[in-house]
Amino acid sequence: MDSDGKLDLTVLEPQLLAAVRNIAAIVKAAGGRALMVGGSVRDLLLGVKRVKDVDLEVFGVEPERLQEVVGAKYAFDACGLSFGVLKIKHFDIDVSLPRRESKRGEGHKGFLIDSDPNLSISEAASRRDFTVNAMYYDPLAEKLEDPYGGWADLRNRVLRHVSPKFVEDPLRVLRGMQFIARFGLHPAPETVAICRTMEIEGLPPERLFEEWAKLLVKGVYMADGLAFLRETGWVKYFPELAKLIGCEQDPHWHPEGDVWNHTCLCLDAFARRRDHDPSVPQDPNEHLIVGLAVLCHDFGKPATTKWDPEKKRLRSLGHDVAGLEPTLSFLRRLTNEERILREVPPLVANHMQPYALWKGKGGDSAVRRLALKVVRIDRLIRVCRADDEGRLPGKPGGSGEGRDLAWLEATAERLRIAAEAPRPILLGRHLIAMGHRPSPQFKVWLAACFEAQLDGVFSDLEGARAYFKEKVERREF
Repeated sequence: MDSDGKLDLTVLEPQLLAAVRNIAAIVKAAGGRALMVGGSVRDLLLGVKRVKDVDLEVFGVEPERLQEVVGAKYAFDACGLSFGVLKIKHFDIDVSLPRRESKRGEGHKGFLIDSDPNLSISEAASRRDFTVNAMYYDPLAEKLEDPYGGWADLRNRVLRHVSPKFVEDPLRVLRGMQFIARFGLHPAPETVAICRTMEIEGLPPERLFEEWAKLLVKGVYMADGLAFLRETGWVKYFPELAKLIGCEQDPHWHPEGDVWNHTCLCLDAFARRRDHDPSVPQDPNEHLIVGLAVLCHDFGKPATTKWDPEKKRLRSLGHDVAGLEPTLSFLRRLTNEERILREVPPLVANHMQPYALWKGKGGDSAVRRLALKVVRIDRLIRVCRADDEGRLPGKPGGSGEGRDLAWLEATAERLRIAAEAPRPILLGRHLIAMGHRPSPQFKVWLAACFEAQLDGVFSDLEGARAYFKEKVERREF
């Protein structure tokens, strides 16, 4: 914000900015004010280089009149009308009226919502979650409206709830977790205290998952976000995480302390590479899968950590495989998305394999089979690098000291399986073309050929056909 209190709106896409100003002008002509509110104002004050979506809140115009004047120029999606929201088509703009909300049931949806265009800005802001999200900006007058001191809190990096109404929506605790991680905020003591009084109230899994996804895809200060979860007592709702607290580790390899501390540092390391390593693919879906695997990678340690009297140290033998069940338990309470449930657990269950294969001088066949299990070797390498770097600065890295991952990366690149699992070369249609009639035997033949392919017996279709023909002629199938 400049010395005149104006924000640089040019970080909005030109068409988006034009639409925001046009809608504000339409509302003004109808006798009201349309103010930017929430995340777009916060991000503009933070100096975010690109703001992609805008929420506008309209004061002084009745709902029917608002639909009439805005709808005369902009098409809108009617799906938000029951909540007093016009979703402007072709633009990432939501236009809403100030709302009075009263709690009538449990969870995120247990509210009676009544739009009231005559609310004051202060009254309207009081229903919002945190002060940093309760600021308004007039895009025509270029003036900031800040009834709860959000700009001061943002400058001081403080996360503070707006009002006692905060308790009515328990999802706000998880929103606090991801805001802290994304923006480097520190929770006000009174906000921690009020969160401790709140319960999860059967919030729908998809809403919980949205907040975890934002943490992992956008979070920077991951350890701080998880510290908030722990400080508010909400870690109890995620027992797989809670069990990491106090699960001790061998101090030589893990001087950072228990598994909780290690996991927090691993997530910080994951975020650093996600944002600053040019070799990391910038794909939010990939970040989510890898981030979840990093979060869950040591879920098996509480069940496997034991004192080894011979080696005189703590060991967690088999914790990778033992982590499979708690990982699935954690994920299933958050999502039923098949891809997540299918692709995250193998990364957890196999995160010790790069070191084992490197140490055991594993061959190409073993690497191909590992790729088959984890879908993408590059994902596994990202998980393992975060695991290696999730220690105190200057302290020992993983057992392979990075050499195991460099070897695996080079091998996967040479075999062209870094970003995808091996696929069978020989298919049923090839067998038909070779004169064989479809039968249940196809499945047996193709499985045997795929095993040979993984062993490196052939690497192209010509070789696959020759191998199959030879096996048939020798009656070895």
